[in-house]
Formats: sequence, structure tokens, C-alpha cells
Amino acid sequence: MTFKRFSPISSTSRHARLLAVASGLVAAVALAAPSAVAAPEAESKATVSQLADASSAVLAADVAGTAWYTEASTGTIVLTADSTVSKAELAEIGNALANSKAELTVKRAEGKFTPLIAGGEAITTGGSRCSLGFNVSVNGVAHALTAGHCTNISASWSIGTRTGTSFPNNDYGIIRHSNPAAADGRVYLYNGSYQDITTAGNASVGQSVQRSGSTTGLRSGTVTGLNATVNYGSSGIVYGMIQTNVCAEPGDSGGALFAGSTALGLTSGGSGNCRTGGTTFYQPVTEALSAYGATVL
Repeated sequence: MTFKRFSPISSTSRHARLLAVASGLVAAVALAAPSAVAAPEAESKATVSQLADASSAVLAADVAGTAWYTEASTGTIVLTADSTVSKAELAEIGNALANSKAELTVKRAEGKFTPLIAGGEAITTGGSRCSLGFNVSVNGVAHALTAGHCTNISASWSIGTRTGTSFPNNDYGIIRHSNPAAADGRVYLYNGSYQDITTAGNASVGQSVQRSGSTTGLRSGTVTGLNATVNYGSSGIVYGMIQTNVCAEPGDSGGALFAGSTALGLTSGGSGNCRTGGTTFYQPVTEALSAYGATVL
């Protein structure tokens, strides 16, 4: 659904319409004159600054189950709402933008936006399971990047010891390998083969990507938005996420988002599943690498 402003259309009396028909030739001549009718002034789109203010207004509405990013080219806020968001809550967001020049486009996603985590194996702590994202080097020492909502759980993991974590606001964490020789600079493709990762980069809208995770294996899809803000409700709000249509399920959290040999992101959360699809969000890996002074192996 799209909320847009509409200008009122002036009415014309029946008498005036009849007069115009009776004087058709004169009207045609008048309309041909450049100064006879002033062209309506096109409404300008929202500026980058106005979009930022509008995004802050959506954030202030604080509706759990929503994620949004801005499109400077169209002056639009693209908001995705999960199944828990009511029409009244969507109206609340619309009201928050009542005085904004930004257009609002609303899309629906099945399921509920949640950080993806489950009990089981892969990289584990206690009864919780996540997925390793990318193995990296910090001052020559092997570490692993994963999701911050995972590393928040515990400092001790099956592969080593947590040395950093950031969630909410961001969603990245880092674990120092207890067995550095086990750190492989590749991503497992769940078909017996691996993808070499040689660099890290930033995602782009429309880009074809793949995700590898310990619950659903290798999945593919497309980047649909950048710099998304995701409101996970009581779990917290994260900023600057990559939005995609790649499916994911609990336990895939922290897993690798990549395109060919380029690392792009760490699985954060989303809605849906790999039977019916869904919307998922990823922490850009370049931000995590910068935060820890790390490079991909």
C-alpha cells in the first residue's frame, strides 16, 4: 500500500460547461495561447535531509515488526511490516509522516521479524546454536565473525572465546579461535564443496547473493534494500542492515552472505522460512571488519 498526498480537484458549474461547449472555437484558440493556462507546478520530492527526518519519525513511532530504508531517487521511505503489525499501527506511522514531504510505500512480510537463533549444533554455547559467518585475521590471529545477538549469549563458544560483541544497534560479534589451524577462509556450500572468499565489499540493490547457514544450508536471492532499520521489538533495534529476499531460519544467524568470492554480510534476522520464503536482514561485514581491525582470511 502507498500513502500519497492528493491535491483537491476544482469543480465546474453546469452553466460554465455549457458555455464552454457553445464557444468551442474560442476556447480552442484560448488554450493554444501560451499564457492562457498556467501549468501546475510539479511537487518536488523529499530531500535527503527530509528523508532522514522522516526516518527518525518512523523510528519514534516505535512499531515492533517494521523495517525501513529510504530511496533518495524517489523521495520515498520503503517500509516492510511483518504479520504482527496491525492496520492501526501502520496508520500511526502514516500519521507520524503527515507533515513530511516523504512518500511512504508499505510492503507486507509473512511471519514475525526475529533474530534467528536456535538450540542445536554448528557454533554452539550451552543449548544455543548459531552459524559462523567468515573466518578473519586480527593482527595475524584467527577469529570468526558471527551475529552480535549470538555472541551476547555467552563468552564461551564451541570454537573459542568471544572477544567482542555488539547488539542491538549493530549485529556483529567476534570469537577468537581456540584452534587457529581449523579456521578456513572459505564458505561451505552444503554440497561437499566450498567457495573461496578473497575480499569483502558492500552490497548493491538488485545484486544476486547467496547465504550459507547451519539450519537451511545454501540459499540464494536478491538484495532489495540498503541501510535498513529493523525493529525487533523487545530484542532491540538495529541500523544499517542489508535487506534481501533470501530465506533463513533459526540457527542460520551469523551465517555468511556473499556474492562469488566477496563477503557481504552476517545473517541477522527476518521473517518467513525456506518453505514459503521471507524477508531477511544482514549486518554489512565491512562495518564489522572495521570495528575489529580484521581482514578476511
